[in-house]
Amino acid sequence: MKRQLLLAASIALAATTLNADVIAPDGVVANEYGDIAPSLTGVPGNVERGREVMYTRGLGNCIACHQVSDLEEYPFHGEVGPSLDGVGARWDEAALRGIIVDAKAVFPETVMPAFYRTSGFIRPGNGFTGRAVEGSVEPLLSAQDIEDVVAYLMTLTEY
Repeated sequence: MKRQLLLAASIALAATTLNADVIAPDGVVANEYGDIAPSLTGVPGNVERGREVMYTRGLGNCIACHQVSDLEEYPFHGEVGPSLDGVGARWDEAALRGIIVDAKAVFPETVMPAFYRTSGFIRPGNGFTGRAVEGSVEPLLSAQDIEDVVAYLMTLTEY
């Protein structure tokens, strides 16, 4: 029993420590080009998890609008946004992070949603607009989801 309590306390402490370094959506600061240099979590992104976020409907669902050759096994890639093939060779991490967090800061006419903002925009569809969780509006993706997607996108260097 003591061992279980110690393990639970260690997990809780690790989660608290991990969350302490997360930059909240209203604390994100981009430069004049929309780039966001610091990691939102301080934890390196997980490439495989980022890949999963890209094709999962309940998460990023990036392939609904973008074509990604690396994700060919998932059908119905969109053509609304540009192909993401070679994106890791065209942009650096700070630029990609900025685009995912708030694409309109970089491309004012885009229809791409802001994946890490909680105010000052319209979300895609009524199911997401103003989605409240415990009395506050949550971003479409978590800070770590953003870091994971950035890590995955940086692997897409071939056109």
